[in-house]
This record gives sequence, structure tokens and C-alpha cells, in this order.
Amino acid sequence: MEFDCMLKALGEPMRLKIFRALLERKHCVRSLSRKLGVSESAISQHMKVMKEAGLVYGQKYGYHTHYLPAQDAVDFLAEAFERMRLAARALDRDMTVCQCEYRKESDQP
Repeated sequence: MEFDCMLKALGEPMRLKIFRALLERKHCVRSLSRKLGVSESAISQHMKVMKEAGLVYGQKYGYHTHYLPAQDAVDFLAEAFERMRLAARALDRDMTVCQCEYRKESDQP
């Protein structure tokens, strides 16, 4: 899975709204269109981008495809953000000492 592709796909506000709606329940394009007030063709284009990013998948029911978030993608994103959260907590936040690697020891106050 490519983290940057997923974030890029979710970085578009309408796709994020669609993804959040799919986290509530499965939807078809028509259902999402009515819920979000966007044309079905626009929803379809957004779904294409999210499918290519591995965020969602569809299940066929007759003429309709119902979309769901891909659980492995949700887990992957959650784990990646958890690693970032832990790394941020572990940072040395002492602002009295410069930690830049280009700075020589003699330059330190």
C-alpha cells in the first residue's frame, strides 16, 4: 500500500466526505450522490480514484455496486498515524538547544 497515494486521494474534501460516509455504512453511487448533493458522475470519478488508491472496494448487487472502505487500508492508515503519533511524543522538545545537524558543537550556546 502506498501511504502517499491514500493521503492524496483523501486530501480532496469530497473524497474525504465520501470515505467518512462509507465508514458509517455501505453506499451505492446513487445513495452517495443524494446524501452529498453531488452528481452521480462526480461520485463515480471520486470512487475510481479511491479504488485505485486501495481505499475502497465494491460489491455488485444486481445493477448496483455497493462500496465499502477496504479494512486493510483503514488498518494501514491507522497504524501509520499511530507510528507518527508515537514518534512525535518521543521527540526532544527542549527548545534551548539547537539540534540541527549542520551546527557545530562550538556554535551551541
